[in-house]
Formats: sequence, structure tokens, C-alpha cells
Amino acid sequence: QVQLVESGGGLVQPGGSLKLSCAASGSISSISHMYWYRQAPGKQRELVADITRGGSTTYADSVEGRFTIARDNAQNTVYLQMNSLKPEDTAVYYCKALSRGFGFWGQGTQVTVSS
Repeated sequence: QVQLVESGGGLVQPGGSLKLSCAASGSISSISHMYWYRQAPGKQRELVADITRGGSTTYADSVEGRFTIARDNAQNTVYLQMNSLKPEDTAVYYCKALSRGFGFWGQGTQVTVSS
């Protein structure tokens, strides 16, 4: 079992920045990939970024160049640095960990981009 707790969400103006954190606990040594997803009202949950244990990353086209995912294996934490935020980035952001073929989710953190 893996437990995930996200933090760092909030209200920010367009063009601003936020940094999300996701702290993992439990069977953390078995975690391979970690992900950030988001879900806007009335829309499906979408993959924003992912990172392997070795540090390889991929991003959705909509956030490429603006968001950065990073992983601190010593602190069992994954981060999402979000810059140049747009109103369309407004969503609940979820952290996910892949462990032995199973996916574990956090509870989500709200990000609202509005003036």
C-alpha cells in the first residue's frame, strides 16, 4: 500500500506560479512511476506529467515548457512547479503512484487561476 498527500494548491492570478507537492508513505520502495493528473469541472481526468524513478519525464502538450515535474527519492516526494498559469489550468490536481502494477491516488488539491 502507498499513501499520497498533496499540498500547495490555491488561488493564483493568470501568469503566476504555484508549486504542488505530493508526499508518499507506505511501500515507497516499490514505486516506479509517479504522475500528476488534473480534472476540471465537467471534464475527464487528464495526465499532466509523469516521472520515472530514474528521473525521465514526459508532459502533456498543454503544459510543456510551463510545468516541471521533479522527484526527490530521499524525501519520497514529487513536485509539480507550475509557471505562466492560465485560467484553463484551473482544476483539481491529483498525484498518482504506480507500485507493482497498482495505481494509488492522493485526495487532490484545488488550483484556481483567476483574476
